[in-house]
Amino acid sequence: MENRKPAGRPRLKTSKQPGKYSASARKTDEKIRLNKFIANSGVCSRRDADEHIRNGLITVNGKTVTDLGVKVSIDDDVRYRNKRLSAEKKVYILMNKPKDYVTTVEDPHADKTVLDLLGSDFKERVYPVGRLDKATTGVLLLTNDGDLTGRLTHPKYKRRKIYHVYLDRAVAKNDLFRLTEGVQLEDESIAADAVSYADEDDSSQIGIELHSGQNRVVRRMFEKLGYKVKKLDRVYFAGLTKKNLQRGKWRFLTEKEISMLKRGIF
Repeated sequence: MENRKPAGRPRLKTSKQPGKYSASARKTDEKIRLNKFIANSGVCSRRDADEHIRNGLITVNGKTVTDLGVKVSIDDDVRYRNKRLSAEKKVYILMNKPKDYVTTVEDPHADKTVLDLLGSDFKERVYPVGRLDKATTGVLLLTNDGDLTGRLTHPKYKRRKIYHVYLDRAVAKNDLFRLTEGVQLEDESIAADAVSYADEDDSSQIGIELHSGQNRVVRRMFEKLGYKVKKLDRVYFAGLTKKNLQRGKWRFLTEKEISMLKRGIF
């Protein structure tokens, strides 16, 4: 069987590195317009929020509200079609994760987490989408959009991931075939969607595409075949790449990228 090369990665426009992001922590007693509260929740735009209010689709603390001038606090129970909304503005960040940073938000044994890279002035609460182990580098998405996180991490959606793998020795062509056929890991066989040599002059460098979300899956697949991973870099995740983003740096996603993720068109 001929080895397939990992699919080409789309070229994305990137914004300039924003540096530190400053946002004041909102006091719980601060009042904001109801339409802004709804828009910040990610349900719709302010204009559409006004229509929802007029049409009696919004309740505040159990009461239907139709007055466009109403102001609420972040602690109020605001609902759209009986679903409670959060006033926290949705934030979407692309990071080029460096080595030795963990992707868990709280780890008493970790010296450094990826949240440390955002800087002390960053006040929004965001969380890594999925995980990269401490030694793995590359594309990492952080957000406070729980719905999007669920869609990007649930196995049924099969989001593509591409890794550049550096091994301790040259990889035999037959082992590339075995990776696409499936490698037995515990009680499950995991197969790469595509695999190829990443450098035509160095057969110890491999490009591998897969959608499995198992912990340390790439390392375990190669270890099963008798190879040791010296370096692992994720270069693609759900349509996003680290192009023009230095290691350890981050940027906000563009509106086009956010729309792409929400619509699943990648």
